[in-house]
Amino acid sequence: MRPDLLNPLFAEVETLKGVGPQLTRLLHRLDLSRLVDLLFHLPTGSVERVRAPAASPVLLGSLVVLEVKPFEARQSAGRGPTRIYASDNDGNVITLAFFNNGGWAKKQLPLGESRIVSGKLEAYGDQWQMVHPDVLEPGKPEPPLKESVYPLTEGLTSRRLRELVGLALERAPELPEWIEPSQASQQNWPAWRTALARAHGDHLDSAARSRLAYDEIFANQLALQLLRQVSRRKRGHPLQGDGRLVAKLRLPYELTGAQRRVTEEIRGDMAQQAPMLRLLQGDVGSGKTLVALLAMLNAVEAGAQAALLAPTEILARQHHATLLKQLDPIGVRVAVLTGREKGRVRDSVLMGLADGSVDILVGTHAIFQEKVGYRNLGLAVIDEQHRFGVSQRLLLSAKAERPPHLLVMTATPIPRTLTLTQYGEMDVSRIDEMPPGRSPVETRVISDEKLPEIVDGLGRHVAAGGQAYWVCPLVEESETSDAAAAEDRAAILTQRFPGKVGLVHGRMKGPDKDAVMAAFAAGDLAVLVATTVIEVGVDVPNSTLMIIEGAERFGLAQLHQLRGRVGRGEGKSTCLLVRGQTLSETGRARLALMRETSDGFRIAEEDLKLRGPGEILGTRQSGEAAFRLASPEQVQELAPAATDDARLLLDRDGGLAGPRGEAARLCLYLFERDQAVDLLRSG
Repeated sequence: MRPDLLNPLFAEVETLKGVGPQLTRLLHRLDLSRLVDLLFHLPTGSVERVRAPAASPVLLGSLVVLEVKPFEARQSAGRGPTRIYASDNDGNVITLAFFNNGGWAKKQLPLGESRIVSGKLEAYGDQWQMVHPDVLEPGKPEPPLKESVYPLTEGLTSRRLRELVGLALERAPELPEWIEPSQASQQNWPAWRTALARAHGDHLDSAARSRLAYDEIFANQLALQLLRQVSRRKRGHPLQGDGRLVAKLRLPYELTGAQRRVTEEIRGDMAQQAPMLRLLQGDVGSGKTLVALLAMLNAVEAGAQAALLAPTEILARQHHATLLKQLDPIGVRVAVLTGREKGRVRDSVLMGLADGSVDILVGTHAIFQEKVGYRNLGLAVIDEQHRFGVSQRLLLSAKAERPPHLLVMTATPIPRTLTLTQYGEMDVSRIDEMPPGRSPVETRVISDEKLPEIVDGLGRHVAAGGQAYWVCPLVEESETSDAAAAEDRAAILTQRFPGKVGLVHGRMKGPDKDAVMAAFAAGDLAVLVATTVIEVGVDVPNSTLMIIEGAERFGLAQLHQLRGRVGRGEGKSTCLLVRGQTLSETGRARLALMRETSDGFRIAEEDLKLRGPGEILGTRQSGEAAFRLASPEQVQELAPAATDDARLLLDRDGGLAGPRGEAARLCLYLFERDQAVDLLRSG
């Protein structure tokens, strides 16, 4: 339960004075529903004014606060502006122009009476003017010389938002310090509430912004360390296979040095009482699935079951087909369970899991359903980890009497900083070596002006017996628009290559997708037009050409993953990045990097700098931690220290039970990482 001290921060915005239904709707558009949301909605700029005794040429173009005395008002003909002529303290004449509500302007600026006005001083011909200046009523305080500017929505002004932030700050309590004292002192960071007030007062206050970013990152890292601590405290299954099943396998190639290294790391973890928590990173085609297979056989040899969780039905069925071919001859029973399995087929799988006759289960989210029970689940493997949240990992672990060993795999190369902030509770293994037989992929960047020539080149490729992927761009955050782009391209290509073009996109039903992918894999189709669903599609050795349309709209890591789908067979493979005609400097640099290197980890580091963590990991839709206060640059800079500080709190300072721990508990609830506190109680 959230500590009472924080309750004022989680009150609804409607509790603030002057906030009615209309203003509430505007705030909700910005995801500002509680006071804490307002406080974490930091300014992105500022407005600076000059208080001057009189107008002067050096002030032109500036926001100026002046005392003036109106002496004449004129209404232009038709819809022209109302102009009020006023003099300042030096006798300079300034025109105050109002393009609507002239009656209000005349009322606010009565002739012969002094008023304070605030606006941009501009030259209009040989005159000085202000357009729509603010007019202060007598007795009202002058506007501040510096005011913060916020991200807004139509109908909401920065001034109104500033007022609401001020009201929220008045309710914000002083909180005890959770940062290690020497760290706060060394960085010269203010206390939490002071930092919040300073950050809203000046968007360039680096110490205040850095302090708040650190708080958010620290809460995230502490939650992950608590998850690791609780997981390590539980008793799992020590699993040590005897190698009899592995010896019978017919491997497609001799293991690389990297595969042997990570396999030994995994076997070492699985032999321990504490459940394994390991992240396995490696490019598309680096051999992660083979490593996972060896880990699952290690569990089966030791008398346990294993589960392989895939993010899509297509990939689940591909894994199942591959494993069935390899394991059926050596007597290991593999089953598949997705949302498509119904009736007797599903019942048979469930019975096999319960009585232990199914050794390895491959599936999608259907594995999480309550009716799925295992006789002895010893290892869970999760493929494409970034598509699953921490809560889903915990749910899978709860399916066994004792938590299973957990191996998560991702083909998205993850920079070290993001590994800390997204998977900080896990040990990390990297496959940094490709198996033999992978041909290099030549990458070229081509303007979309040359699309006709690209299609001609595709024609020559198809005529020679080759196959190709054509990936359509992300139009906007919508599966519908993605599908429309792919459908349009498929229709155009079908006119050129009748009967040889297949189409897959996110709105298609599973069986329909599978049928198209199977036809492409069998060579019945020459061109597969797709959205990014083929990131986790079937391997087609004969497909040596990848055309990515609208390449500038994809992230670097995503482009790298897509490129990894070709180059599986022998001979030359090509990836064409088709770009739009208007491309920024940053966009050119990104695509040039794709040409220069095939190092996925270097590409991921650059992607982090250019696009931020959510785009790399796909966390926009996965429910993983997102940072509101910390920028990607701050995450890179502060995550290592925050991780060390979280470990120090747990290892030296008494965890959440000590005085600093009580403050850290508030930090977890403040940044809504309190799932870790609940886990600690239940664990």
